[in-house]
Amino acid sequence: MDFQEIIFQFIGGLGIFLFGIKYMGEGLQNSAGDRLREILDKLTTNPFMGVLAGIFVTVLIQSSSGTTVLTVGLVNAGFLSLRQAIGIIMGANIGTTVTSFIIGIDVGEYALPIMAAGSIFIFFFKNQKWNYIGQIIFGFGALFLGLNLMGQGMRPLSHFQAFQDMTVSMSDNPFLGVVVGTLFTGIVQSSSATIGILQELYAQNMIDLKAALPVLFGDNIGTTITAVLAAIGTTIAARRAALTHVIFNLLGTLIFLVFLEPFQKYIEFLAVKLHLQPAMQIAFAHGTFNITNVLIQFWFIGVLASLVSKLIKGEDQMIEYKPKHLDEIVLETSPVMAIRQAKLEILRMAGFAQSGLKEAILYLNSKEKKNADLALQYEEAINNLDRQITSYLIKLSAHPLTKQESNEHSMLLDASRDIERIGDHMENVIELVDYQMRNNVRLTDIANNEINEMFDLTLMTLTKAVNALEENNSHLADEVLGLEDKIDKMERTLRKQHIIRMNEGACEGNAGIVFVDIISNLERIGDHAVNIAEAVLEK
Repeated sequence: MDFQEIIFQFIGGLGIFLFGIKYMGEGLQNSAGDRLREILDKLTTNPFMGVLAGIFVTVLIQSSSGTTVLTVGLVNAGFLSLRQAIGIIMGANIGTTVTSFIIGIDVGEYALPIMAAGSIFIFFFKNQKWNYIGQIIFGFGALFLGLNLMGQGMRPLSHFQAFQDMTVSMSDNPFLGVVVGTLFTGIVQSSSATIGILQELYAQNMIDLKAALPVLFGDNIGTTITAVLAAIGTTIAARRAALTHVIFNLLGTLIFLVFLEPFQKYIEFLAVKLHLQPAMQIAFAHGTFNITNVLIQFWFIGVLASLVSKLIKGEDQMIEYKPKHLDEIVLETSPVMAIRQAKLEILRMAGFAQSGLKEAILYLNSKEKKNADLALQYEEAINNLDRQITSYLIKLSAHPLTKQESNEHSMLLDASRDIERIGDHMENVIELVDYQMRNNVRLTDIANNEINEMFDLTLMTLTKAVNALEENNSHLADEVLGLEDKIDKMERTLRKQHIIRMNEGACEGNAGIVFVDIISNLERIGDHAVNIAEAVLEK
């Protein structure tokens, strides 16, 4: 037995299979438009819709792990609540079964012509839409080519005594099969790949159904490892979402292990009744497992949320990124009220900018990731509110407005844009601190103190500008103009002082880049605060 050939064919086939899955998923995603966040946001009004959204997105990107990681990220960013996330995770488990049904269709001998057809669309068509279709077709062919190679590589193992002994052990001890499936999926990081391998093994009679089913259950547990890794260092809510995924699949496995024999007989019955090929039998087993698991546990979403909240304790700081005041009915009936509503939302947005800026400077001083994550969460909320407010105000402009209303309308549009730019500069500061940490750049105590001093002045300027906007206070707006002049002078002075320190050898060149860029971003924040104040004065 040539073990080198077995290993090379298996890992090569696995690589091609994973590439095919990824390439096909990217083609599907690109052809449908990259609007996954909007899909998950709009389709998660209740847990049932969350399940449907999870199914749809997983079919779209051909990866339940990808959907779960995206969901954990959205929970971390405050875009989704824990209950919404649980519904999506349940749907992702159903969506991933589509891949096993695709694999169950035996078109392996046509893998190469399918890939050839896909490459024609990729290389000989200039229209990007046809290129995406080519990606889907090419990835589909690569998926089957990889499966064929893995099957050829594994075939000699049927004569290997140790492999035969292991399959017998898994038949006698279902928990061993669960462990094997969990570990293998955890290593490969793709349940689609491991279930595809299982389908090949079963199709070649290298493993019986009694041993294959526990491995399938383990594959579903193993896929949760990706979400757990994605949740490391995130918010409490995101870690709870990842833990829910683990508990959901663990409970499902325990339920099905209890009823393993009836489940096995059910699959054997389907195989005879529907004349299913071996690979399709595993696909039906996978689909039945996940759909039944969702049907059982869907009614206990509240219990699951409560359980993970007790297991992972703590108050999570959630930022409600969705607008609170933008009422479409008011927009149609009262332009005056609509302007007031938009202003209230802009003030919320400005509050996020102030809080985010505080977290950014805390990150500079503490280097704790939680401060960076929270600042970026605020920045994400600012971007979303800016889009919603701008859209709301554009709709409002279609209605007849008085000259005063028109002036305020323009001022609010400008204010929203300025606050959004403040969020961008805040994000720049986070990235500069990340650069500082990655490259072990050391700022002197003097430099740190100077940055903190300029930060205090910038935050005071921004706060006064926001208060001036809220109160329509021209005196506060005048104060902002005076403070901004101080910020400009401070930025020039600090820049010169830092050049002197660098010339004296007290600071490195990299430190100069970080220092100068941070104070430059603070100065730009001051400029945007002035824009808000000037708009108040003009009004």
